[in-house]
Amino acid sequence: MTEIIQSLSEISSRYKALYVDLWGCVHNGVTAHVAAVAALQAFRATGGRVVMLTNSPKPRAGVATQLAQFGVPEDAWDTIATSGDSARAAMFRGIVGEKVYFMGEWGRDAEFFEPIGVIENPVDITRVPLDQATGIVCCGPFDPMADPDVNRADFLYAKQKGLKLLCANPDIVVDRGERREWCAGALARLYTDMGGESLYFGKPHPPIYDLARRRLTALGREIDPAAILAIGDGILTDIQGAMGEDIDSLFITGGLAARETKTSLQPDEAALNAYLAKEMSSPTFAIGQLR
Repeated sequence: MTEIIQSLSEISSRYKALYVDLWGCVHNGVTAHVAAVAALQAFRATGGRVVMLTNSPKPRAGVATQLAQFGVPEDAWDTIATSGDSARAAMFRGIVGEKVYFMGEWGRDAEFFEPIGVIENPVDITRVPLDQATGIVCCGPFDPMADPDVNRADFLYAKQKGLKLLCANPDIVVDRGERREWCAGALARLYTDMGGESLYFGKPHPPIYDLARRRLTALGREIDPAAILAIGDGILTDIQGAMGEDIDSLFITGGLAARETKTSLQPDEAALNAYLAKEMSSPTFAIGQLR
């Protein structure tokens, strides 16, 4: 049974490291959540490590810049692991070939194609029109407000050609302030539903957790999975991923599932239990907002 808690400090002494989702937990896509930042700073002050674990298609340097812009100070985290880093590594190893059809906002996502120094003999990637492509790289929709179905014709053509779609962000939707937007995961889900093959590297899939463990270890010590707590508002990403990795989780109910869990300051217990039963999910803990 999921335990509803009042603050991270109630349980933080049990853990040595946190895997923390960003959007919906630490910021809202516009500005930082002050209470969440304070909770992470307090955890680090006790010697705990904080890994910002995000399905952003950006490299970690880009996420660090974005965090600063949102007002999240550097003393709230130790390192960053992104879906983008995992997906980029796979792309430069040639998982979707050398000629790729890019989906996303180039002004925002161009850094996805920047070289990775740790890859030996990287594939020379070229962006091309769909009819010349060996694969698809999807960092997000061209228009985040448009229904994913607008891509159905292109996806039918891609499926017939046998193209694989590399999904740089498995999130389905995200809330930017008060506006809900579609993410790359919605497009990948549509492509899969149509019979195409989508490749995932972010939460809840194993590659990003392997990256998080390596970056956590690089901070100077191995940490037992039993001493790691995953925090997030995505029941199908953050919580499902934590369950798959057999680590404890703290579900932030005031994010994507605020309506379903009837969360104002805290979730309604009956609504929370009904939602978790519907989703067949069992986070270790739940709280309205990270604080």
